[in-house]
Amino acid sequence: MMAAIAAASQGTASVVLLEKNEKLGKKLHITGKGRCNITNASGKSTLMEHVVRNPRFLHSAFHALDAFALMAFIEGLGVPLVTERGKRVFPASGQANDINQALAARLGTLGVQAVLRCGVEGVDRDTHFRLRTGKGTMDADALILATGGLSYPSTGATGEGFSFARALGHTIVPTYPSLVPLLAAEKWIPQVTGLSLRNVRLTARLPQGKVLYEETGEMLFTHEGVSGPLVLRASAYMADKMEEGPALSIDLKPGLDTAQLDGRILRDFAQQQNRDFINSLGKLLPQALIPVVAQLSGIPPSTKINAVTKAQRAALARIIKAIPITPTATAGYKEAVITRGGVDTREVSPSTFMSKKIPGLFFAGECLDVDALTGGFNMQIAFSTGHLAGVSAAQSLHKEQRP
Repeated sequence: MMAAIAAASQGTASVVLLEKNEKLGKKLHITGKGRCNITNASGKSTLMEHVVRNPRFLHSAFHALDAFALMAFIEGLGVPLVTERGKRVFPASGQANDINQALAARLGTLGVQAVLRCGVEGVDRDTHFRLRTGKGTMDADALILATGGLSYPSTGATGEGFSFARALGHTIVPTYPSLVPLLAAEKWIPQVTGLSLRNVRLTARLPQGKVLYEETGEMLFTHEGVSGPLVLRASAYMADKMEEGPALSIDLKPGLDTAQLDGRILRDFAQQQNRDFINSLGKLLPQALIPVVAQLSGIPPSTKINAVTKAQRAALARIIKAIPITPTATAGYKEAVITRGGVDTREVSPSTFMSKKIPGLFFAGECLDVDALTGGFNMQIAFSTGHLAGVSAAQSLHKEQRP
């Protein structure tokens, strides 16, 4: 939608938007848990810092439409915005549909022809582009592929754009689910399903010790693994490395070093000398995690506190500072917020988003090998790349028409 709006705004081309779904912006409805986290109210340098794959490729796109320009554009369409914790930006109504309707209305004002229920079956290129669709063939002088990735296939993101790009001669960097919950091997995880942890530090490492990700924040346990903000962000660095066997560890007390934690344990124990070990951890740990931590520490549950040794206390502290989690797989594209991989950015001009191989072919959004962390950054990529691709596509036709 953004690419079509930008192209039509140039006033130099007739713009047609082909949508295989029964309505526009189907995926937009589920972003931000239905509230549509459209961007992050940050400067260009911060936007780029949160891009995991190929941030420098997006320099021109963010320059052409940064977060504040996007916010002004959306509010100019009549949708008030609010900025919340972490500089995440939402429609003030909390309804993603307000953004969707505003964009659709703008398309109508600009005279864009939106053809719904029109899936593209194939794309050929000779002197122009010929699109084979469920509603017949269609010719175009310029083509923008803004088909998304493979995440949330129920919204129509099923990877056709990758097939079209490959058929036209482009390289597709292998794709993986990203910003996605992780499945884990630990048998105790179902016991703590639904438990949410705050102010914990999650670390992801490769077997040789290299740290892929480390951050403090929130996470939660599912019936088969882990999820929540920390885990989703960690997955952005782990998505293409799952076969290498990365491991996770959870530090339940990141504000305390080992010595400070031991002091805290000693103070708690001093008040409960005659209690069983299993009944002494209520002030230190969430209730649901007590049996798990107790078991992992190796201390027999019925051990009296006054009988816990220094070595056992150290073992307890080690577990509290690093509960091991063994990821076995991601939860897949059905639960992935974004897709890692896509059209190789080395084959696309970063200043126009036109193919370096096929004149008149442009790319935008998630079909490219660019992705970012949670917090509105991926939506900003979608809007910025769509804007630049649309402007560039229209201008390319205008240049061709000059005498």
